[in-house]
Amino acid sequence: MTELHDGSSAVPERDVAPASRSGARAAVGRGGPLARLSLYIRQVVAELRKVIWPTRNELTTYTTVVIVFVIAMIALLSVLDYGFGRLMFWVFG
Repeated sequence: MTELHDGSSAVPERDVAPASRSGARAAVGRGGPLARLSLYIRQVVAELRKVIWPTRNELTTYTTVVIVFVIAMIALLSVLDYGFGRLMFWVFG
């Protein structure tokens, strides 16, 4: 281990040969377009299985928060637009 100035230690760097390509990664270059498409679809399905989908209650809550936020921003921008418009008419007649 290497001692740093602040008293912490760092793991020394090692010269390691790069690992060979994984089986799935190497398989992408092989096969025709249908084989690559099939691999892609299997990988997408595998990733979608890892997703934690929100419950109906969570989805309703998130949707409500987004809608309220958008309405608040619309109101704020409308007030600012109206105020700047009145200011411009007052300054430039």
